[in-house]
Amino acid sequence: MDAKLLDILVCPLCKGPLVYHREAQELICKADRLAYPIRDGIPVMLEEEARKLPAEEEVA
Repeated sequence: MDAKLLDILVCPLCKGPLVYHREAQELICKADRLAYPIRDGIPVMLEEEARKLPAEEEVA
């Protein structure tokens, strides 16, 4: 994931910062508890494509 791209990407819902999770290839919004997938190096920033993080899952 390009560091410059990570600096400008925000959550499309709350406009908050995202955390890159390399192993899972996801961008995580801690505030909304959503994980946006990265497919073929491209972040998919659609709410309907995001995975909801369960309450027991630790947010990095």
